[in-house]
Amino acid sequence: MIYKTADDWRAATQKRVMLFGMSGLGKTHVSNLLRNSGDWFHYSVDYRIGTRYMGEHITDNAKAHAMKVPFLRELLMSDSIYIGSNITFHNLAPLSTYLGKPGDPDKGGVPFEDYMIRQAQHREAEIAAMRDTAHFADRAVRLYGYPHFVCDTSGSICEIVDPFDPADPLLDEIAQTALLVWIKGSDDHTEELIRRFDRAPKPMYYQPDFLHKAWADYLSETGNAPAEVDPDAFVRWTYAKALAHRQPRYEALARRGVTVTADAVAAIRSAAGFEDMIADALEAR
Repeated sequence: MIYKTADDWRAATQKRVMLFGMSGLGKTHVSNLLRNSGDWFHYSVDYRIGTRYMGEHITDNAKAHAMKVPFLRELLMSDSIYIGSNITFHNLAPLSTYLGKPGDPDKGGVPFEDYMIRQAQHREAEIAAMRDTAHFADRAVRLYGYPHFVCDTSGSICEIVDPFDPADPLLDEIAQTALLVWIKGSDDHTEELIRRFDRAPKPMYYQPDFLHKAWADYLSETGNAPAEVDPDAFVRWTYAKALAHRQPRYEALARRGVTVTADAVAAIRSAAGFEDMIADALEAR
């Protein structure tokens, strides 16, 4: 840990944190609040993935669909139109759409084999984006003059590292750059996340072993053939299992940093309030 005590944290002229936890518990909320304070640089891992490392995949997928339309095909082939994604910190839909959901193509599904290829692409992209953390932390000071830095991670950070390995190389890199901060939800939060996901299921990244087992179990439980699977039904079914799968992995990650509650994060109204919360978490560690 780069800050061992609350006094170390308060005295630091350059405060650097990495927020992690399930999507929907406040990582981006607090990152935006810190950025808007004027002293914090906000590094969004999902944005970096979607622009730097997955941008070409996303654009090529959109072009492939456009090429099926004769009118658009002619314009593309003559370089008369341009197709690109418009990913922002608040709109990651192009990345989610590219990842897709396996199942019935008539319901927007993709073959499971293609889905796993895209999952593997996301894994490599997320690892690369996390390795860029130190570069952006230094760049924030050197280029823009921001004294403080917040890394807003993907909810799948616990899937691309081995949190149970004290010598995991990627975790070592991150821990030397920023303080790991777990935003922990309660059982009530878990139920709300499931309800929210059920209303609007979206693609996510999971470990290959977890996904292969989930897919086999789902086919066995439903009796569906792969091309008959309702994509939304599968990702809903998988999401609830993923929450339980990820919890011990987040807990192991938190042993290398500090833990704050989602309720405490939701109550923050200023950068000073955030800094006090981290100091309290270091005191309680």
